[in-house]
Formats: sequence, structure tokens, C-alpha cells
Amino acid sequence: MAFSIYDASAPVFLRTLNNLSALLDKALAQGFDEAALMEARLAPDMNPFPAQVRTAAFSARACVARLVGQDWPKTDDTEASFAELKATIALSIAYIESVPRDAFQGAEAREVVLKFPGGQHEFNGVDYLTGFALPNFFFHVTMTYALLRAAGVEIGKRDYLGPR
Repeated sequence: MAFSIYDASAPVFLRTLNNLSALLDKALAQGFDEAALMEARLAPDMNPFPAQVRTAAFSARACVARLVGQDWPKTDDTEASFAELKATIALSIAYIESVPRDAFQGAEAREVVLKFPGGQHEFNGVDYLTGFALPNFFFHVTMTYALLRAAGVEIGKRDYLGPR
């Protein structure tokens, strides 16, 4: 069987979202101050910790939805605790798991339009996935990892990559 857009998206998102949830668990298990972590940011002009987790979770479920031509589950984006962040991650995992492989049929060529202040970007499915969605997703997962490491949470590359 050929490698498909499904193979390049859903399993990648699922594995990394599960790893992201486990990173939050490790921080709590090591006794870190949840309130302090919720305020953490790497630079004054960067989004804080909850926005990094939220955006990673959102970008994964929104990508899959855009690729298959569906709406995605919405959240109110007000997560104020690790439990709420983990629930947002779980929502994304559950949504992605609910989308069958065959729903991705034709996703390579599906038009994806992203609207931003000041304009919009238009992609086909492949270019959207590889040139925007995956890099954006991994940026926010990496920022979450970096914030936890900077706070002193004992995690490493194996935690980021997760079990095989």
C-alpha cells in the first residue's frame, strides 16, 4: 500500500498529542507548581504555556478536519489548569480517532483556505499539511516541551518522541 496523506497526518498527530499529554503528567508527578507553569513563557512577546498546548491540540484537529472537509470540535480556549489542557488534548485525540482513513480520500488535492488578519493563504491538501500544518503543530509542541524544560521538569528527547 502506498504512503498516504492519512499516514502523514492522523497517526503523527495522535502519537505526538499522546506524548504531549504525558509531558503534562510528568510535570505534575514531579511536583511542579501548576499555576507557575500556566504563566510560563520563553519571551515576553510569546504566548504563555496554555496557549502553546491549546494551539498544538487545535492545529492537529483542525488540520484533519480541513483535510477531510469537516468541521472540528470547538473549545472556548479558556483552559486554566493542566486538567483542562489535558481535556483539550483528549478532545483532539478523540476527534482524530473518529475520522476513518477513507475520509482522507482526495485530501491531497482538497483546497484549504486559511484566513488571517491582512489576507489569506490558499493551499492544496498536501502543501497545507507539509508546508503549514505539521510545522505549526510541531512548533507549538516544541514550545511546550521547551517551557517545561526551562522550568526544570525532568524530561528528555525520549519523552518528546514517546514510546515506539
